Amino acid sequence: MNWMLALAAFFGMTGVMLGAFAAHGLKGRLDAAMLSAFQTGVQYQLWHALAVLLLVVLYRQQPQPLLSWAAMAMLTGILLFSGSLYLLALTGIKWFGPVTPMGGLCMILGWGLLLIAAFKGATH
Repeated sequence: MNWMLALAAFFGMTGVMLGAFAAHGLKGRLDAAMLSAFQTGVQYQLWHALAVLLLVVLYRQQPQPLLSWAAMAMLTGILLFSGSLYLLALTGIKWFGPVTPMGGLCMILGWGLLLIAAFKGATH
């Protein structure tokens, strides 16, 4: 779980950096739609970095494999969802667009696994 904690911290740190980059370095360089896509990637990255941090804390209190799987799904979601939006906005290559929903599905899967873990934990 330490590597997940490290990745949560990394994604939190880089989320803030990328948000600042978008606000100060990309404004005026990207059209409004691409800047918005980039900022959406930042928002989802930051929220899911916090969620992974929470999952690590929960796992340390009540080790359930589902919590670990949820964190892995969310980390994968950050890479696919936010990463594809960053690449789409910065390169304009439309091929990255279809990757975004796969990342979103990974994020949804992570939240779903947390939901199942919560119900499993309530029965013990």
